[in-house]
Amino acid sequence: MVLPAKLCTEFGEVTLQNYHVSLLHYLLCKQMSNKKRKENSNISRISAADLTIERNPVLKPKPEPSTLVFGKQFSDHMLTISWSAAGGWEAPQIKPFQNLSLHPASSALHYSIELFEGMKAFRGVDNRIRLFRPMLNMERMYRSTERSCLPLFDKDELIKCINKLVEIDQEWVPYSTDASLYIRPTFIGTEPSLGVSRAGHALLFVIVGPVGPYFATGGFSPVSLLADPRYVRAWRGGVGEYKMGGNYGPTIAVQSEAARQKCQQVLWLYGENEEITEVGTMNLFIYWTTEKGEKELVTPPLDGIILPGVTRQSLLDLAREWGDFKVTERRVLMKELIDALDDGRILEVFGSGTACVVCPVGSLLYRGQTYQIPTMKNGPDLAKRFHKELTDIQYGRTQRDWAPLII
Repeated sequence: MVLPAKLCTEFGEVTLQNYHVSLLHYLLCKQMSNKKRKENSNISRISAADLTIERNPVLKPKPEPSTLVFGKQFSDHMLTISWSAAGGWEAPQIKPFQNLSLHPASSALHYSIELFEGMKAFRGVDNRIRLFRPMLNMERMYRSTERSCLPLFDKDELIKCINKLVEIDQEWVPYSTDASLYIRPTFIGTEPSLGVSRAGHALLFVIVGPVGPYFATGGFSPVSLLADPRYVRAWRGGVGEYKMGGNYGPTIAVQSEAARQKCQQVLWLYGENEEITEVGTMNLFIYWTTEKGEKELVTPPLDGIILPGVTRQSLLDLAREWGDFKVTERRVLMKELIDALDDGRILEVFGSGTACVVCPVGSLLYRGQTYQIPTMKNGPDLAKRFHKELTDIQYGRTQRDWAPLII
C-alpha cells in the first residue's frame, strides 16, 4: 500500500514520519485503555447519587472582584473522591476546604503521577451560573487519566459532583462580568510506595476559587514573548498533549529567564526547524495575509506536542462558522513568522486559554532581536471579536449550548 507524504488525521495534517510516531503513540494508549477498562469492569464507579455533604460552619468573607489575583483565593468547600485497586471508587464527598493528608511516599510526590484540569463557572447578566463546554474538559481529563495509568472515571457523574460543589459555593462566583470562579479538578496517585509502578491508591479532588484577569497587565493588554530555541516544552511521543503537572514545573526556569529579559511569556519552539508550538500555557493563533494574498488564521495542529485547548477549539469552531477567512491547523515555522513580519503580512498574533480567554501578543524577542507584532496597531479586530463572542456566551448575553446552566 502506498501512503501519501502528508495525511489528515485527528491531529490535523502531519507528515508520514510523524504520523507513524503519533499512530504508535495512539495505539499504545488505546491498548493501555482497553486493559484498564477490563481491570475496572468489576469494581465500583463514581456515583453522584452517593455524594455526601459536610458544610463548613465558618464561612470566609468574599473578596471584591477588583482585588482578585489568579489562584490565590479559595472557596469554603472542596470535593474529594478516593480510589483503591481493592475497593474501587468510594463515595464522593463535599467537605470544608482543608489540607490533604498524604503518605510521604505517595507516588504523586515522587514520580509526578498527577494530572489536572482548568474550568470556569460564570455568573451571567441574568444572575444564572454557567459552565463553559465542561465535557471537553472531562474528555481531556479522561485522556490524561489513561496516559497516567490512573483509574478511569465516569465523566458525567464527575460533572454532576462538580456542579453540586459550585452550587454549594455559589456565592463565590463573582458578581462581575470581568471575573469568574476557577475550577481545578486534580487527580493524584497516593500509592504509599517508592516503586515506579501503577498507583494502587489515588485521590481525585476539586477546589474552586474566584479569579480576575490571569495576567498582571490586565484583561486585554498585549504581552511580550521570548522565543529561545535552546528550550523545549514537549516532544513527539511524549506527554505534551496531556494536562499533567510534569509539563508545567520545568517551564518555570525558562519563564524566569523570559522575565529577566523583560518578556512576560515564552514562545515555545520545537525541533531543528523551530516549529512554533505554544505561548506559555496558551495555544497560539496567527492571523496573517498569505504570500498569495489570502487572509488566513493558522494555529499549530494537535500532533502530540501541544495541549488540545477548550478555548482553542472554540475559536476554531467560531471561525469556521463565520467563514470570513481561511482557517488552517498546520505546523508553522519560526522562519515563516519572521518572514511574514518582515513582509508586513502579520495582522494579529494572540494566545488562547481558559485562564486568559484571548490574549494579544505585542512583541517578540528572538535571537537577540525584538520584533514588534502589530496586533494592537491593527485593531486588534479579530482577537476582540473572538473575546466578545466567547464572553457573551459565558456570561449569558448570547444563548448557546456551550454554556450549560448549573443554577
